[in-house]
Amino acid sequence: MSRVHREDRGLAAVARVREVRETDSRIGLQQVLAEEAALHARLAGLESAIAGSALPDVATPAALLAARTGLAHTGILVGETRARAATAEIVTTDARARWGTDRARLAAVEHLLARRAARRRTEDERRAARDADDLAAQRWLRGRP
Repeated sequence: MSRVHREDRGLAAVARVREVRETDSRIGLQQVLAEEAALHARLAGLESAIAGSALPDVATPAALLAARTGLAHTGILVGETRARAATAEIVTTDARARWGTDRARLAAVEHLLARRAARRRTEDERRAARDADDLAAQRWLRGRP
């Protein structure tokens, strides 16, 4: 699209706008995917912390209460992180759909531009063939006695 035919300037402007939108939605999708992955990693870390926590063999009541309280707070964090991860999955699905729509719209405009360019090439080739036929006919007529 480096050289735009004058008849395609409007459609080329639409293509540029749609290209920017597609790029923005792709970058947004990448950011949402990174946030979702970070939430899932945090959730896995919290769940492994709960699974790996063991109560000490000999402990004072205060130590047992502190360990229980720590586990309870970790459990609350797990619940909150699961809720955030579920929300992130919904946002990711929406961002992926938006990017797909933007990509399809851009592809449609690019396809129209390509079809117009192909039609112009075909017309130019026909015009060149007709001109070549005319020149050949004139040359043949000049060569006749």
